[in-house]
Amino acid sequence: MNPSSLSRRGFLATAPLLGFAARSVALEPITRPGTARLRLALAAYSFRQHFRDGQGGAKGQPVGPRVWTMKEFIDWCAAQGCDGAEVTSYYFPAPPSNDYLLDLRRHAFLRGVSLSGTAVGNTFTVPKGEKREREIASVKEWITRAQLLGAPHIRVFAGNLEGQTLAEAKRNCIEALEECGEVAARAGVFLGIENHGGIVAEAADLLEIVRAVKNPWIGINLDTGNFHSDDPYADLERCAPYSVNVQVKVELRRREGKPEASDLGRLAGILRRANYQGWVALEYESAEDPFVAVPRHLKALGEALRAQA
Repeated sequence: MNPSSLSRRGFLATAPLLGFAARSVALEPITRPGTARLRLALAAYSFRQHFRDGQGGAKGQPVGPRVWTMKEFIDWCAAQGCDGAEVTSYYFPAPPSNDYLLDLRRHAFLRGVSLSGTAVGNTFTVPKGEKREREIASVKEWITRAQLLGAPHIRVFAGNLEGQTLAEAKRNCIEALEECGEVAARAGVFLGIENHGGIVAEAADLLEIVRAVKNPWIGINLDTGNFHSDDPYADLERCAPYSVNVQVKVELRRREGKPEASDLGRLAGILRRANYQGWVALEYESAEDPFVAVPRHLKALGEALRAQA
């Protein structure tokens, strides 16, 4: 294959197969031909207090009458008709062995459930030093694990100021994203930086960081409940064209406002207008028992995603 004969986008997409670290100019909105394709998934975080392994429950222990494994979560996704399952890293054995990861991948395949991605906890705003190196090393390690799982996406965080100016924190985050992005590109795994408070609490700051990163394997993990601004829907609309994964909350909160029910139809419309094609994972965080509430919300979200524009 002659790289010079490829389009810029085509070359960047195939660079990992050619052995290159896929780098480019600043990230542009993602162009997807055809029409929007919104695929329903469910995030394991929705059942965070019920997992046997990892950080289950408020104090690290599962609570409630039902305690299960990640395999049982995948079985539940299959029973609910979900095409995808987001397997949050917090609820894996620590550390998960390669055999565990491959067995989970096999189990999901046999249940007809795609592993839409995983989610890790990290801080990329830390100044240079030992702590920063640990944060970067952990994400790189999970890139390898995601590749073993066959999971195409990892949700990552930016972080807080860590005693720095906003400009310094942004620069640290961009550098860490680019370093991890080189590994992600070679593994064929996307990194989606989430609008998760801290230095990315506002859409403008998140977009500044994402646009500055020189790697097409990095985008936004768009969480519909995390912009606490005057108009969260407008912020979501601005960020949707850069999104590589979407997590839907059933509630949102405006600046200094009370939680309100998310307008699922409006959220689906935002994704359609961006011509988004990919996973839309319900991530349930509300107070009602998830075993009661999640089936109801999955049904409503599925209907919104399938509805005609």
